[in-house]
Amino acid sequence: MEDQLLSLASYDPPLEEIYKSLLKSQHGGSSPRSVHEEIIVEERELPLIDLNKLRLGDKERQECKREIAKASEEWGFFQVLNHGISKNLLDQMKEEQVKVFRKPFVEKVNDKNILACSYRWGAPSATCLTQVSWSEAFHVPLSHIYDSGGLSSLSSTMEQYATSMSELAQYLAEILAENIGQDSTYIKKMCVPNTCYLRMNRYPSCPWLQEVTGLMPHTDSDFLTILHQDQIGGLQLVKDGKWVAVKPCEEALIINIGDLFQAWSNNLYKSVEHRVVINKWNERFSTAYFLCPANDIIIESCITPSVYRSFTFKDYMQQVQDDVKVFGYKIGLSRFLNII
Repeated sequence: MEDQLLSLASYDPPLEEIYKSLLKSQHGGSSPRSVHEEIIVEERELPLIDLNKLRLGDKERQECKREIAKASEEWGFFQVLNHGISKNLLDQMKEEQVKVFRKPFVEKVNDKNILACSYRWGAPSATCLTQVSWSEAFHVPLSHIYDSGGLSSLSSTMEQYATSMSELAQYLAEILAENIGQDSTYIKKMCVPNTCYLRMNRYPSCPWLQEVTGLMPHTDSDFLTILHQDQIGGLQLVKDGKWVAVKPCEEALIINIGDLFQAWSNNLYKSVEHRVVINKWNERFSTAYFLCPANDIIIESCITPSVYRSFTFKDYMQQVQDDVKVFGYKIGLSRFLNII
């Protein structure tokens, strides 16, 4: 058992040290109040959409498209079955991901290959406990993946995974674009694969469940995100003003709307605040694909009068980074509201 603990310590980021240091400086070492609700959060199933209907007759196709649009308007989240990505590829990606996260912490920080400079862990710049995200991740530009040449099992798997996710993301985004009367090819022009990202996440187990989160409450800054998660659970989102826990569905992928789609649709589609809570006994793994445009792409509402002023993706991300630096959290779309 002692050897196992030593082994874990070698690859875990120093989250516990950061936590204890902040706890001592803020609370004199005594346990603080909860950073999230201590009440039981209701577990709910996201809208479940069978994409196989898109391959059937016109009636079924139109019904499926309406379900996608409705979920994007009412939930900002939905899950899809029969999405065309094989279980074998999803399992293979999970295996490669686990192997990467089992590397020693110092190796992950200094990785020089396909994952170079992409490693993140949740607390190095935290100034208070509410800013501690109990997690580690590799946030990898797809350009790095495609430039790697697939020379290792990791790069080869990531390339296959990224290609499959890109196709699915484009397909869903085109459906959502058509629903608001836009040319479906517009998304394809704005979001080429090389401008998108893949993020591998690991959330270590943690004894301080009420004091830190796996990932702070936030919205995604892209057009849409595709998430593949394990069955541990922990994803929560805001629905009707309350936090709800997402019940895992083994065969499904989770889709959520990002800030750019909310702005482009003039608030028709909802970019919903979500977070990850940690598990006391089990680590959690997930992989997210982010559909992003090039930095110079201008985002402006396709419906008038516009709720938001136009902005480039680069401007948006710079504002997000500036706010996180100053306030410790993202402010997001409200920074770009049109003042009439």
